[in-house]
Amino acid sequence: MRDTPTFVDLSHVITDGMETYPGLPTPKIADHLTRDAAEQIYGPDITFQIGLIEICTNTGTYLDVPFHRFADGHDLTGLALERVADVPAVCFDRRGERWIDISTEELDGLKGHAVLIHTGHSQHFGTDAYAVDHPHLRQASAEALVDAEVACVGIDSLNIDCTSTGERPIHTILLGAEIPIIEHLTGLDALPAKGFTFTAVPPKIEGAGTFTVRAYATLA
Repeated sequence: MRDTPTFVDLSHVITDGMETYPGLPTPKIADHLTRDAAEQIYGPDITFQIGLIEICTNTGTYLDVPFHRFADGHDLTGLALERVADVPAVCFDRRGERWIDISTEELDGLKGHAVLIHTGHSQHFGTDAYAVDHPHLRQASAEALVDAEVACVGIDSLNIDCTSTGERPIHTILLGAEIPIIEHLTGLDALPAKGFTFTAVPPKIEGAGTFTVRAYATLA
């Protein structure tokens, strides 16, 4: 008999008015059809709810594809599912580090893997501290990830890049190599270093370079 897998949710809950990234629009979640209104259409005790959501594509836990950075890069419709669905994964513990180094040696044998970076910074999500001194990768780490031909890269921080300037070398390097980026992960403390798979699939939206995902890990 096959063992039942354990799922670990790695996504933030999206709520009306929540802030993900300072300065970006916050989501508006409301009813298009209320249950009371549905009874007027369908009859007594026959109720349905249809929601209406106005949302910035960079809300909650989300994924970036090349179009986010490059005008000629592929959008969400071009995302290969083998990069983000049930992908063998590893989790690097980098708690306590602000400038994160990942060496070529650490990435040996990880071609086609999802690489998740556990900084612990997600504990500050929803507070002012989340945008202050957030952990991020060094450029050499991004170059090593490209050389290793990883499937995708995720981090539980405000941004995979340093945001103190307008430069975004990590996005440029990874998305230039068509490696999707998943930011604002959470719950990485529940993961082992290896031996699990990772999934973070967005809707298939034409003309979008980022969108919210339900990210999760599957433990055997």
